[in-house]
Amino acid sequence: MMGKKLLAALAGLVCALLAAGCATAEGAPATLIKIRPSSHKVAPRPNFVFILTDDLSWNLVSHMPHVMAMEKAGERLTRYYVVDSLCCPSRSAIFTGEYPHDDGVYTNVGADGGYESYVSNGDNNKSFAVALQKAGYRTAMMGKYLNGYLAKDPPAPGWDVWDVVGDGYNEYNYTMKENRKRFYFGHKPQDYLTDVLSNKASSFISTTARTGKPFMLEVATFAPHTPFVPAPKYAKADRNLQYPKTPAYNKLPLNPPSWLKNRPPLSKGEQRVITRDYQKRVEDDLSVDDMIGRLETELRAKGLLKNTYFVFSSDNAYHMGEYRLHPGKQTAFDTDIHVPLIVTGPGVPAGTAAGQLTSNIDLCPTFEQLAGVPIPATVDGHSLAAIWHGQNPPDWAQAVLIEHHGPDDDPDDPDAQNAAEADPPSYEAIRTMTALYVRYSNGEQEYYDTAADPYELDNIAGQGVPFALKRALYDMVNCHSGVACWAASHLPSTKGLPALAIRPARTSG
Repeated sequence: MMGKKLLAALAGLVCALLAAGCATAEGAPATLIKIRPSSHKVAPRPNFVFILTDDLSWNLVSHMPHVMAMEKAGERLTRYYVVDSLCCPSRSAIFTGEYPHDDGVYTNVGADGGYESYVSNGDNNKSFAVALQKAGYRTAMMGKYLNGYLAKDPPAPGWDVWDVVGDGYNEYNYTMKENRKRFYFGHKPQDYLTDVLSNKASSFISTTARTGKPFMLEVATFAPHTPFVPAPKYAKADRNLQYPKTPAYNKLPLNPPSWLKNRPPLSKGEQRVITRDYQKRVEDDLSVDDMIGRLETELRAKGLLKNTYFVFSSDNAYHMGEYRLHPGKQTAFDTDIHVPLIVTGPGVPAGTAAGQLTSNIDLCPTFEQLAGVPIPATVDGHSLAAIWHGQNPPDWAQAVLIEHHGPDDDPDDPDAQNAAEADPPSYEAIRTMTALYVRYSNGEQEYYDTAADPYELDNIAGQGVPFALKRALYDMVNCHSGVACWAASHLPSTKGLPALAIRPARTSG
């Protein structure tokens, strides 16, 4: 009798912890999810479907009907940023919940980047997949993993199903590692990679539904990364589209850093290339959008949709003509670091927008908290569970850190860039609600008042940078845990400091 009472008490304690969303490392701050007490049985643990695209910008979302439907059915996070606008550092940050200065991955190749750096820094075992798998989740990783991963390499720990491609940028003629075996796909229509991933992801949902286990499914597409290869059915589908130009298109900021200045205006031919590339990116994404619709249909058919967090995002954004730059990334401008994050699922209010500052290091602790597993103290990010549930947590973060090592011109890197595309030197930056502050390794600085200058066209660093931004950048670069990084993300008091006179934004060119 005593044993039954003890078991019942322990079960009640576990349920209470899961419902309160208290799973966190000792001493780490937790944002609680407020859930009304209920006499009904505890709901099963939620599932996760995470669609991670490659180089997708906000200006593509309006051409993706199923993603637009996600916005209506759920929540979009309007100030979600990546901690480095480059593939491997961004993906590493998502898996580990750590800034590059803690997970050690700053680039796609070499001693400080790529798959080998990720493994040598012990990041494989920090992945949210490891934690969820240990907690009883069935996990699947499909598509693109990390730059430098090859089909000869073993599957990463934490994944029950591993359908990963090392080089799938061309969407055809690739080798897929399916758990421990390798399979070659050619150039037949049915070999189109995004469609293959759609088939495999749908099969995983169907198979897992029969087990009754909760699951985490990540599908990481190569689309819409260069060379922009649409499925045959979508080739030439959007040849009349024009590139959506902003005030930053073909303009130089005032007082640009040395790597950016003295650029001539884009020629008519260069602008035609940008328009054509944009059209192909839209065509490329239509297959991703089809996959999202198919997976939602599969979840609904299996009765799993209402208990599944469906998450859509990108590893970084992509500039195309802004600041007179040829198509590329790696800068700290919003064109490169501001990416979509849209979520639907249990408790997510429909048709809402959340404006809190968030970043991709926040996804790992979010998945872990919602799954009811402890968040390690080493995780730098902060759970978004409360925000996903429509709450407005007090004292939220006021800054996001961006770290980048450059120049990135290694010929083995599919993201290698030349000066015309943007190849900045190493920098550290912070993005706040109203400012972007960048400090380069050569001592140059950029400071944009994004409230008055939302397109970041007037670098006013020469007038002086507020102490609060400089101090916050220092603190964030040197934070090494959830507690420290959360504290560093709150700007120091500026009481008693003189106000900075800010002139109206202007442009040159």
